[in-house]
Amino acid sequence: MHSTGGELSPANGSLAADGRQNAYRRAVSRDGEGASPGRLIVVEGIDGSGKSTQLDLLRKWLVNQGYLVIFSEWNSSPIVKGITRVGKRQQLLSPMSFSLIHAADLASRTYSQILPALQSGAVVLADRYVYTAYARDAVRGVNRAWLRRLYSFAVPPTLAFYFDVPLDEAMRRITLGRPELKFYEAGLDLGLSSDPYESFRRFQGLIRQEYECVVSEYGLLRLDATESLIHQQQRMREMVRPYLEGALRLPNPSPADSLHAAGRIGHQQSESRELAEPDE
Repeated sequence: MHSTGGELSPANGSLAADGRQNAYRRAVSRDGEGASPGRLIVVEGIDGSGKSTQLDLLRKWLVNQGYLVIFSEWNSSPIVKGITRVGKRQQLLSPMSFSLIHAADLASRTYSQILPALQSGAVVLADRYVYTAYARDAVRGVNRAWLRRLYSFAVPPTLAFYFDVPLDEAMRRITLGRPELKFYEAGLDLGLSSDPYESFRRFQGLIRQEYECVVSEYGLLRLDATESLIHQQQRMREMVRPYLEGALRLPNPSPADSLHAAGRIGHQQSESRELAEPDE
């Protein structure tokens, strides 16, 4: 999601909403016609921000409203799971390796999952997107401009939320829920501290600082992650609702069949467009 003048934040009101909607329409249009009628909604934030919980609540609400919903998670493609697991276990991953693996992951999911779903008119919910790479990998020393070129294939999201949480609160949540931190999760590869929790604190603090730059650059919608779960969800739904017009709704869709249905409809629509277009 790109800025169209001024910071894109909930506080900007209807003008900001109009700007975001126009930017999205330009991003998915081709010769004045919508090429991808679906919606892509992503959530970002440091560990412990509660973004995944809010996205799951949004997913359940959308499904109850009858929308075809597809969920996509960072670093979940089968083509990278094995190599990532081995690399982490043997502590072989360099910052550049992380970047390339995560880019391969998103590319795989984009062409096998996200694009077919968007072409079908589905609502795609992504738990982390390119902004995670922009923040994490930059903290690990990867060139920011190179990262943006690497992910230039990514589909611009309809809406991108950033769940802003103070570092101390995030640490409190993490220590309650995770008895042990893994090597790369704690940022121990950066040499910030030999203590996993102190290293994690410093690592997340640096990521949080980098996110501030990303939020400003790309106009992510900032939500206060210290508010109640209900209030956060209410605000999220209020901001999502205006973008749902025209999204695909199915009568009593089965969650297990959602991706199959989206892929089938998306490919059918792609074939229809190809048949309607003259050969070059």
